[in-house]
Amino acid sequence: MIAATGRCACGEVRYTVDGPLRDVFNCHCERCRRVTGHHMAATAALPSDVTLHESSSLHWYQPCDGVEYGFCATCGSSLFWRVSTEPNKLCISAGTLDQPTGLRTTQAWFVSEAGDYFERDRNLEEHDFEV
Repeated sequence: MIAATGRCACGEVRYTVDGPLRDVFNCHCERCRRVTGHHMAATAALPSDVTLHESSSLHWYQPCDGVEYGFCATCGSSLFWRVSTEPNKLCISAGTLDQPTGLRTTQAWFVSEAGDYFERDRNLEEHDFEV
């Protein structure tokens, strides 16, 4: 297996994934929309499969208990997302992976919170939660 590689926009944070990547899920929850500026399009891997090569600019933002977003403090790129209840999963912003990824988008989450400007792809499996 060839490792996947990725980085932030400025290159201050670089990583390698030496394991399988999940298909891409889009998360439209309000928090993800505000952190990314649109929606979080993320794949996922085992944290033990992810190696950080450059990470001095990687910072974690914790908007509430148990949820963290990893971003580059230099350029602001959203790189990672994790929740404490799922310690065996690190979500990786799909746009930070080097091409080609071989991934495809298969699911959309929190679709009721999607921006009113967003046209949903009805071919995706959708999930929502009542508030």
